[in-house]
Amino acid sequence: MTTPTLDSRPAAPAATNPREQSDLGFGSVVVKSVRGRFINRDGEPNSKKYGLGAQRAMRVYLAALATSWPVFLGWMFGALLLINGCFALAYRALGAGALRGTEQVGLDDPFMRAFTFSIGVFTTTGTGPMFAYGPTANWLVDLESFLGPITLVVAFGVMIARLTRPRMHLGFSESAIIAPYEGGRGLMFRMTNMRPSDLSDVRARVNLTWYEETNGVRERNFHELELERESVELFTLHWTVVHPITARSPLAGITPEKLAASQAEFIIFISALEETFSTRVTKRMSYIWDEVRWDVKFASIFANGPDGVIAIDVERLSRTERLDDGATRNPAALELQTASVSS
Repeated sequence: MTTPTLDSRPAAPAATNPREQSDLGFGSVVVKSVRGRFINRDGEPNSKKYGLGAQRAMRVYLAALATSWPVFLGWMFGALLLINGCFALAYRALGAGALRGTEQVGLDDPFMRAFTFSIGVFTTTGTGPMFAYGPTANWLVDLESFLGPITLVVAFGVMIARLTRPRMHLGFSESAIIAPYEGGRGLMFRMTNMRPSDLSDVRARVNLTWYEETNGVRERNFHELELERESVELFTLHWTVVHPITARSPLAGITPEKLAASQAEFIIFISALEETFSTRVTKRMSYIWDEVRWDVKFASIFANGPDGVIAIDVERLSRTERLDDGATRNPAALELQTASVSS
């Protein structure tokens, strides 16, 4: 895939003051006081809000939407067993005469008889020859027949929400790398769509946050990094996002030691049009300084496919090839020459 080079685009004016850069909405107080990364690898903000109450129901709902299908179905099945187990114990506590007709179901265990009866009432599928006897047992049946359908409606509502919720699952390379790029160096990472659904109009933004010396004061600043290309129309294979390190880049002259001392974090924002639901979806993630590799380049991700078909192997997404020591640990000659001319 051919991509426009940085030199073919109009030059963007360089920011002269780090304070002019966007703080992504965190605010100056947060930027100065926070320690550690802003965005976790899974895209969740590394922050908490207190004073809102437990909000357990909302947290359970959001967790049910985000978890995997095996875990979600396992929790649903476990909740069904737990609730009906409690009702079965309640029927057993009323005595052997609370349930009648249990002799015809072919179960010798009294608890299993009560559990089977509870399942029939809870799911409204019927209890067969069994029936409740006595006022307390019938009140318990009334309560379960009321709670059962409500619980099932909620459970299936969450399942439908999972099925109809537009989202994308992107796979990112395990590390970002500093690799050779057009006679200089570039910060790169790779990503691909991990779902069979199609994505289009994919846009990327990369922000750098790190500590800098400003007028003798060490403070954390933000910089939006200029990318080789900021969007792709078709995202059927993979995309190597590249930030060319030029004299205009905040990373000009960067070394592993400087990057570590600055406690740098590269915050990534991806948005795309999800064609199944025809709506835009977003994804966040970040790399911190010790998740950046040097003196390597990405290995080929392409695989042998049928005639006329371009194929990639997703398992090669993070695969790299070693370069000579110092290949990218040291500032590139072109980078330094350009910096000296501009100064």
